[in-house]
Amino acid sequence: MANPAPAAIPGTTLRNFERMLAAGKDGALLRFGLGNEYLKCGDTAAAVAHLRRAVALDPGYSAAWKLLGKALNAARRDDEALVAWNEGIAAAERKGDKQAMREMQVFVRRLAKQRSQE
Repeated sequence: MANPAPAAIPGTTLRNFERMLAAGKDGALLRFGLGNEYLKCGDTAAAVAHLRRAVALDPGYSAAWKLLGKALNAARRDDEALVAWNEGIAAAERKGDKQAMREMQVFVRRLAKQRSQE
């Protein structure tokens, strides 16, 4: 039986990203990757921390705003999720990233609808 590719081993990508960060290779893309991996593992607190850093490093990074909103929503921090998505919508609009803008608008509408039914 062949050994699985390193990326297929659970946590390998996360460990590699953490090593890069420890080596001083910080940046919005790395923080986005870390946030994404932590969110996949269910660690919303770590995901939020890394994604907040990603958008601090690059406020125009609409994908990071979108994922930050998802992480906050998963952590049941809906007010903060709405703020993140609205920031992301503005960032996406400035960049002309219509797809990301539309996706976040849908997330905002869904959350508003969900709240109105509670």
